[in-house]
Amino acid sequence: MTLQDAPGRFATLTFTREVAAPLATLWQAWTAPAARAVWAFPTPAVTVEFLEADTRVGGREVSLCKVAGAPDIRCECGWLAITPAARSVNYEVVSTSGETQSAALVTADFSGDGARSRLVVTVQLSSLAGDMEAGYRQGFDAGLGNLADAAERTMVLERVIKAPRAVVWGAWMNPESLPQWWGPDGFSCRTTRIDLRQGGEWVFDMIGPDGTVFPNHHLYREVRPQERIAYSLLWGENGPKHADAWAAFDEEDGATKVTLGMVFSTAAEFQTAKGFGAVELGQQTLAKLERRVTG
Repeated sequence: MTLQDAPGRFATLTFTREVAAPLATLWQAWTAPAARAVWAFPTPAVTVEFLEADTRVGGREVSLCKVAGAPDIRCECGWLAITPAARSVNYEVVSTSGETQSAALVTADFSGDGARSRLVVTVQLSSLAGDMEAGYRQGFDAGLGNLADAAERTMVLERVIKAPRAVVWGAWMNPESLPQWWGPDGFSCRTTRIDLRQGGEWVFDMIGPDGTVFPNHHLYREVRPQERIAYSLLWGENGPKHADAWAAFDEEDGATKVTLGMVFSTAAEFQTAKGFGAVELGQQTLAKLERRVTG
């Protein structure tokens, strides 16, 4: 019997999710490494450690799924095609203890209308060590459920700034300039500590126009120069986390497209932030950055 004849070796799986979030937001939740780290685990018993994350054509993502008392499961994802807010295609290879368990081609198709969007994921699976179909069905079904939940509490802001990426990055990742423009109109920053490196932090107070003090603590998990940063937002120094955030910097015809994303820890926190005008206030912050770098 040939491999092609072996029962259970090959399967095509399809998953569909209707998501109460705009298409652009769902796309960011699907592709931004910081967001993927929020929803990638299939169950609470599994922790996922990302070793690499480069969501570009030719880039790859390598992660380890860890379960207490079991060998780590290594997943390598390579991005083959990306059409923003429309489609992505990637390969996926899963291995344990150096033995390849499965290979798959994953195609994700996106569509949306206003505040709602739709995702259809097709997995063409080849099981190489036992029948992996049931595990894939369970894992993708749970992961996409997590994705939908995360997307529905994600806020995304974008702004194209007419300045080179190196200049925009320099204004953001300079410990002297960042506190000078960060925050909405009328707000100022009072810094306690600032270390804008991977593993670093920024402990500061945002002070509103009426003198109200808002304690903040940013923990920087990833810094890829002139590409992206990822950080956690805490309510005050070592306080509870209220969001996982990222900022991406993309060249666009001599300008820089800045994407600022936040996955709030709970739906209630997302609704509260949305209610007090976080989108408008965030755009004011990016406008201050633009004025800083363009004069």
